Amino acid sequence: MFGRKPRLAWLTGVLTTGVAAGLLTAAPAHAVVGPAVKDGDFAFTAQLDIGGQRSCTGALVDPQWVITAARCFADRPDQSTKVEPGAPKLKTVATIGRTDMSGDKGQIADIVELVPHADRDVVMARLAKPVTGITPVTVAADPAAQGETLRVTGYGRTEDEWAPERLHSAEFTVKAADTTSLKIGGADPANAAICAGDTGGPAFRTVSGRPQLVALNSTSWQAGCFGVDAAETRRDATSTRVDNLNSWVQNVRYRPVFAGAPWAKATHIATGYFTGGSAGGTRHMDMIVRWNDAEITLYQGSDEKDGRGPFSAEYQLAAPPKPGKTSIWQYAKQFTGAGFGGGTDGLIVRWGDGELTQYAHVDKSGFHAEKQLAKPKNDKWPHARQIAMGRYTANAQRDDMIVTWDDGRVTLNSDLATNGLNAEKTLMKANTAWKEAAQITAGEFTGKKTADLLVRWSDGAASIYPGVDADGFHGDISVRPRMSFWKNATVVAAGAFAANDRANDIMVRWASGAVSLYPGVDAAGTHTEIQLVH
Repeated sequence: MFGRKPRLAWLTGVLTTGVAAGLLTAAPAHAVVGPAVKDGDFAFTAQLDIGGQRSCTGALVDPQWVITAARCFADRPDQSTKVEPGAPKLKTVATIGRTDMSGDKGQIADIVELVPHADRDVVMARLAKPVTGITPVTVAADPAAQGETLRVTGYGRTEDEWAPERLHSAEFTVKAADTTSLKIGGADPANAAICAGDTGGPAFRTVSGRPQLVALNSTSWQAGCFGVDAAETRRDATSTRVDNLNSWVQNVRYRPVFAGAPWAKATHIATGYFTGGSAGGTRHMDMIVRWNDAEITLYQGSDEKDGRGPFSAEYQLAAPPKPGKTSIWQYAKQFTGAGFGGGTDGLIVRWGDGELTQYAHVDKSGFHAEKQLAKPKNDKWPHARQIAMGRYTANAQRDDMIVTWDDGRVTLNSDLATNGLNAEKTLMKANTAWKEAAQITAGEFTGKKTADLLVRWSDGAASIYPGVDADGFHGDISVRPRMSFWKNATVVAAGAFAANDRANDIMVRWASGAVSLYPGVDAAGTHTEIQLVH
């Protein structure tokens, strides 16, 4: 309970006009007639109090973002879904994770910013503070099929309660679908309906025990709902699809950090677990960026438990030089994140004069345990073109290094933490083709026992070499054809950015300064492009 207005007062603001007249699109859907939800279930469901005048429902899709129906914030929700971006006109409070509204569980936060979708009844609402301890729901990547059963949750009316205190849930069947919406009806038509109190409520499927958000409640006939004319018998509803808005949702989530940094000036990106965590845990990977003024920034990856958004924590590891001064980082030619065992990940840096340096650990406070692997102005390392650290041998906790050379050779140095540069093996003899490898990065795209190698070629082609190991390459997978727009990629890095199980997301900084994220790259290639910076 919010305690400042009786719940009845703000529920009476929910619109029901148009139902009796048979206008489906004029009657916002607002809640679910169905069984009460057990404490703690579907905790990502959010209850919204909008100025004490309206009640809506939403879904937590990020520790600091709730997605809901845009019409919740429209001046005339029965006539329009148009909402201006920015702060909501009415003070809006979100309660997340409180199954029983008469209790005190869950968390409460003001909504301080609205980001409406351009042409759909959807809005992203930013919370004043991130939610902790509640796992956001994942936006589905696959559309709902006709006949599929989805679950809908909501806080509003039931068939015999004007202002129920508990979250309710029911199953609905997809009857039809188009590019923007779903027509749904109760799986048990006599006992399921969407009623007043839950505009924006989530419709989701569960896959391997994890919910996937498919759509949001938009409009409903509301038969069987408390206060609706008994002559109304129609229970069907219309939900707005969000499965095909995944890129837009992710763009909004990542916007705070990517909108505030000069990404056109990013020259290098290294990924790893520099601030703790590991693959398969709750942490996403961190990212280290070198800018063209030699400043070095560490962006901490989000954690499902700490309530941080994507890369929301930022640390300066090296400041740009003062006027008339120089910085060692001005001379970094390449660097790559690496795991050397025993703590946070580190870096391998190749400098312009051929020196090669290992930093065994990097964290929020800087670079630690520096070791010179190759001296400056040596005869060998000035001829290296690209370097990439990855798990290419049996050393699960310590990475190996793949190097491309200016004569087209490709070599593997195994377990630098133990062997230094001594254990080198040639994977590819000198050749013309590998001279054209413009960028390389290690990733885990195919699920092989060892890491894959992503190569961006100078002609715009991109390839994945699955499961590279000491025996060499084992086939290749074309990700982009020759003369593709990837010819304009200037920085390519792989990491676990959008998920935390495998380093199979790709970050690309383009020559224009734009930045794209490709989540979930696999043996079939890149599936979705999220434009983080346009």
